[in-house]
Amino acid sequence: MRSRAWVVGALLVAGCAGAAVGVRVDSVETFVARHWRVPLAAQGPPPARFSPLEASLAPESCGTCHPVQFTDWRTSTHAAAMGPGVAGQLAEMLVREPATALACQHCHAPLAEQAPLLPDTLTANPAFDAALRARGIPCAACHVRHHERFGPPRRDGSLASAAPRETLPHGGVTRTPAYLASEFCRGCHQFGADGYALNGKLLEDTYAEWKASRFAATGVQCQDCHMPDRRHLWRGIHDPEMVRGGLTITLVDDEPRAAGAVASRLVVENTGVGHRFPTYVTPLVIMRAELVDAAERGVAGTRAERRIGREITLDLARERSDTRLAPGERAELAYARALDGTAVAARFSVIVYPDAFYTGFFEALLRQGAGRGEEDVRRALDDTRRSAFIVFEAFSRPP
Repeated sequence: MRSRAWVVGALLVAGCAGAAVGVRVDSVETFVARHWRVPLAAQGPPPARFSPLEASLAPESCGTCHPVQFTDWRTSTHAAAMGPGVAGQLAEMLVREPATALACQHCHAPLAEQAPLLPDTLTANPAFDAALRARGIPCAACHVRHHERFGPPRRDGSLASAAPRETLPHGGVTRTPAYLASEFCRGCHQFGADGYALNGKLLEDTYAEWKASRFAATGVQCQDCHMPDRRHLWRGIHDPEMVRGGLTITLVDDEPRAAGAVASRLVVENTGVGHRFPTYVTPLVIMRAELVDAAERGVAGTRAERRIGREITLDLARERSDTRLAPGERAELAYARALDGTAVAARFSVIVYPDAFYTGFFEALLRQGAGRGEEDVRRALDDTRRSAFIVFEAFSRPP
């Protein structure tokens, strides 16, 4: 199982480089290909004029002048990309399969300075910064190459610097529209054509799902939803409000209804998610209906459910089912039942388990032995068990 485990654990980050007036602006694809060429090269020695703050790759250093972005980033999944679940797996993998472990870091901790081993020789990396590795996808992963800063155009669309670059902190910034394009995210949110696939479908296919949607056709980019107003939040399946904003959930009472009975349909429609819901194999969404008593306790034997997700075996060898919703698709759960015994109503709910696969995977990993990463894997398992939330709940009562 370990030889395939990294595929699930290694999927979290993936421009037109232009600058001041008179500098050529590359196409988005040209910039992205150069900017995300993996493995990323080491930054190398900083310019002699740089202060220690300017030379630092630590996100806290960036936060000195960019406090809003830093505060947002700290709450994001990018900041947690090297959390205990990934770190726990890589602890053993770095010893047994070091090349595979480093490949996971291409997305989870992309900077050369975050890799404990050199990718070409698999020997100790003299530039390794353990504290930086623990920060997941730091500011520098997207914004710094060879100590040069890159970023999006100004809000007015201009690319030019406001002052001579030599007078600005860290030499200013090279601005490019690539930071506003979905292609910038593609490297870590899309497998290549020869990437790992099950049942003829890539395990990670989010960019292609977006590309085929009406959102791409109308110019809505990943950043428009996941970085609104350029906020560095990257909210997704773990955020209840983000999920509610992407779905239309309705409870429809069917007519005619018999006295002392309920007959309703729970409908979940993907109206605002720019890719399949959910896009990846780790979450599971449950549509549920059950009778409840006067204290809103579920009545045994009355529960009905419909699952939304792409469910695979823990060894990543087989796809069990794929019931995800493409943009515009809907799922329905019809429920008709007499209110017998202590039942007074029917409760309909939609429950999101963002880490459903990981719960089972970490349990299995601990049973077989997580080795050096056991403590981290146990912490990660606890986190997955706490991540579920109810995104919708309503009751249907007899006429």
